[in-house]
Amino acid sequence: MFGYVRYDLPNLYLKDLMLYKALYCGLCKSIGASCGQMARVGLTYDVTFLSALLHNMTGTNITVEKQNCFEHRLKKRPIAKVDELTKELGALNTVLVYYKLTDDISDGGKGRGRRIWFKKGFRRAKKTYPALVEIVERYMKEQSLTEKEKTASPDAAAEPSASMMRDISDHFLKDRASEATRELFYGLGKWVYLIDALDDYGKDFKKKNYNPFVLTYNSPNKAELMEMHGGEIGFLFDTLFYSMRESLAKIPFSFNRDLTDNVILRGLPLETARVMKGELPKKMQVKI
Repeated sequence: MFGYVRYDLPNLYLKDLMLYKALYCGLCKSIGASCGQMARVGLTYDVTFLSALLHNMTGTNITVEKQNCFEHRLKKRPIAKVDELTKELGALNTVLVYYKLTDDISDGGKGRGRRIWFKKGFRRAKKTYPALVEIVERYMKEQSLTEKEKTASPDAAAEPSASMMRDISDHFLKDRASEATRELFYGLGKWVYLIDALDDYGKDFKKKNYNPFVLTYNSPNKAELMEMHGGEIGFLFDTLFYSMRESLAKIPFSFNRDLTDNVILRGLPLETARVMKGELPKKMQVKI
């Protein structure tokens, strides 16, 4: 999961943009509280979205206060107050970044030096939130096995990541979990895995890294891939979007759902279109 879960800014209300910014800064502070200051450099948009989604689903109030932080020492900014939910999400952020860097290293990429920044935080997360880390570790092992077996089907290749997100949602939602919440998080996890694989298509083809789209289609570059098979790949993502929309409609929210609807119903399809076109990502407006 990293950097793909984004909102659609032109259709985002100002109040929700300000809430997202407060949650982003609040998650940063929560990472420091649960995993130490060095782990804060791994702050992601994706877990910020999970913070918005899970606060709403669990009915956990978000308190926004004007605070300072190490980046904004002189002028206070509206920041979501650290609570138990964001502290655990901060741990999840750290664990996911740690495993992402581990995966990059195994693919022959850079990351050894950067992963050192997260080792202490990873150990702290494992000690404080063993049940959560166990879920991530179990499915990361399954994901690694799936990739070592050279699973060609994109749908099957994404299964461990999808199942991990489903179980993570159960972990956080507890008695509020339902078939609809499981399907939503399952679809979100599958989408993140597939969009990352599609985005990395050209790089993985050249380096001969595992990629289910490369194994399935074997086009020499993404432009040819989309020209020859764009309709089939688009259908795969459209099926996921339909499932997530159906699940989202069945989930009761405690607060206003404008922000989360914007991300799921508009942001994810726009990001998919960007990746399919081979365009570079636009900078997120998270600075206050």
